[in-house]
Amino acid sequence: MTASERSIEILQVAARAADSKGGDDLVALDVSNPLPLADIFLLATGRSERNVVAIASEVEDKLNEAGVRTLRREGKAEGRWILLDFGDLVVHVFHEEDRMYYALERLWKDCPVVPLELPVHESAE
Repeated sequence: MTASERSIEILQVAARAADSKGGDDLVALDVSNPLPLADIFLLATGRSERNVVAIASEVEDKLNEAGVRTLRREGKAEGRWILLDFGDLVVHVFHEEDRMYYALERLWKDCPVVPLELPVHESAE
């Protein structure tokens, strides 16, 4: 089983939102085969607690604007690891240290990576 077209569409909205708030190291994993409750995990890293909260808020706002309802939200008060559950898409926004510690990519290493369509940023030279 692979992620649905709808899941991939909302993933792209979430990824662009995370990217717009400075989300680093964005990775999307197709977890539909081993996990029957979700299609895709989107992982993003923030540089500070404030940045983690800003990324998660922007993702939630943009998906809600696109008609995708937030089913569950965890960790927003702490700003270290925020989990946003949108059903087929689950977004994990981590502080750098927590992302390395929990290493979800390693836990889900057998799952295929879903390509992200992000805008190209010009380098500041």
